[in-house]
Amino acid sequence: MKKLLSILIATSLGFAPLANACTSFLLSGNDGGYVYGRTMEFGLPLKSQLMTVPRNIAMLGVGVDGKPGTGRNWTTKYATVGMNGLGLPILVDGMNEKGLVGGLLNAPNTAVFQAVAPEQSANSISSAQILTYALTNFATVEEVKVGLKSIMVNRSTIPQFGNKTAPIHMTLHDAKGKSIAVEYIQGQLQITDNPTHVMTNDPVFADHLASIGNYANLSPVEKDPLVINGTKFYPPSTGSGLHGLPGDYLSTSRFIRAVFLSKSVPTTHSTERQINSAWHILGSFDIPPGAVQTVAGSAYGGSVAGIEVTEWSAVADNKNMTYFIKMYDNSNVQKFDMKKMDINAKEIKYINVDKPQTYIQLN
Repeated sequence: MKKLLSILIATSLGFAPLANACTSFLLSGNDGGYVYGRTMEFGLPLKSQLMTVPRNIAMLGVGVDGKPGTGRNWTTKYATVGMNGLGLPILVDGMNEKGLVGGLLNAPNTAVFQAVAPEQSANSISSAQILTYALTNFATVEEVKVGLKSIMVNRSTIPQFGNKTAPIHMTLHDAKGKSIAVEYIQGQLQITDNPTHVMTNDPVFADHLASIGNYANLSPVEKDPLVINGTKFYPPSTGSGLHGLPGDYLSTSRFIRAVFLSKSVPTTHSTERQINSAWHILGSFDIPPGAVQTVAGSAYGGSVAGIEVTEWSAVADNKNMTYFIKMYDNSNVQKFDMKKMDINAKEIKYINVDKPQTYIQLN
């Protein structure tokens, strides 16, 4: 029995989804705009910076050998801003000048990219580059659907990521509010229209959609008291309509929570006001330090042991073209205005967002 228990514990530590709790959603304004929000949680420090990519910049596609330039190289069509990772010229979240916005989310249990032969390497890119490729080449999700079919995504590894393939899937939203989930399942590209505008991590997106019906009883509307033999039993407080909304950090639970919270926001709010709504929703996914502890070798969190935290959260307004960042060690909201960006600059630029905490002095 002791031996069996040891095996079960070891198995659970090896395969349980212990970390990387990224959550994303989209809110609509009453003036035709949309606000995107997402959290970035990871056990491995990503050391992200704000990265600006102008038009007409030569980008080197990473081929099957993991070397920049041996894959499909391209020239950026649209200027883009967002957060990079691991000191690399790759976006893990961002928005382009046409209002296409989205991010990469971890999916180590399901993401399997295409088996690209060496002779096909020049028509492929690294999995970590797919968001950068999409945002710098396409204006709408319909263009993404067509464009991604013409390029392969290989299984090359990243030295800064423990010489492993980046196991991700992607969420994208355009200026008209259309959303898609982009996955590579068993080596095949799979793009799904996303009516919920919400995305988290594993399992496959179809399973997330199928789970929504299990919570059909939930509503933001308060419940009437239960009457038994003429006696009324009142809910203990407000919030009875969403009693049963999952509150843990599993990706399946966060998906349901993000669906109901984002759909409960009044649609009468302006796009600018929805920025504030987005920050409030993101707060429900912020992981306090120590609440999620990662195990060395786990597929989640970059395979490092320690604690997972919300390294940063991002909000993007694709009507007014503003991109906001809030860091783990700096709760100030930092703003980048794309309207002021030099979209024809000659090089990629990186802006440090790891700044000291400041406060508004009241006396």
